[in-house]
Amino acid sequence: MSVCVLRCLIISAIALGATIGAAAEQEFYELRVYRNSDAAKQAAVVNYLKGALVPALNRMGVKTVGVFVPTGGKPEVPLTDVYVLIPFSNLNQFAESGNILATDAAYTTAASEFMAAPKQDPAYIRLESRLMRAFAGMPVLEVPNSDSEQRLLELRIYESLNTQKARLKVEMFNDGEIEVMKDVNLGPVFFGETLISNDVPNLTYMLSAPSEEAHGKHWGGFGKHPRWQVLKKMEKYKGTVSGIRSIKLKPAACSQI
Repeated sequence: MSVCVLRCLIISAIALGATIGAAAEQEFYELRVYRNSDAAKQAAVVNYLKGALVPALNRMGVKTVGVFVPTGGKPEVPLTDVYVLIPFSNLNQFAESGNILATDAAYTTAASEFMAAPKQDPAYIRLESRLMRAFAGMPVLEVPNSDSEQRLLELRIYESLNTQKARLKVEMFNDGEIEVMKDVNLGPVFFGETLISNDVPNLTYMLSAPSEEAHGKHWGGFGKHPRWQVLKKMEKYKGTVSGIRSIKLKPAACSQI
């Protein structure tokens, strides 16, 4: 979904009303995916993020912006994509971010060359975006404490057959699954209930590890954890997930996560 369409649909998210209002302390996340035609375009997007967008977001109070590129391994995940995770403290900060960028002289100057790419040779193919609300069980993003050169991020998207099943899966995470993941060092970065995207209902979250090998061991510990064994057998949580997508990522040099 394009950013323009997403910003128009923000009214739908606000219409959730009491549910969102009751959880004002929970962050909201925009996850962007820049689709690129080749490695050179990917590098140009990363340079734009490093020199223009990330500093501008920091100036408006968004302190921790994640920038990631795929590590490979799956043909359905193009290696030339760029993923950007932007944590907003509230919906208004998200809704006003475009207007703030437009009046930020330092940003417009730094982004001018990138934005001036001609129609015949665009800076990127498309920009997709999803808007999420943080789970009550982990209301704010947690930055990984590892500085390993082999550091891995795993983005996971859990689709559900309907909104009721999706809400139950969120409840399952809040009811103990998040704590199990922390207990076995899976390194959760964020958990988001997807409010607007082209593939709802779903939830999206990110895990971190110092290496692929360590990540595999952590998942092994999760599967054996006694509390997980209890949770997964609870009748009300059965059938809450209809599909899982996993995307392995590594942080770009300008990433703040």
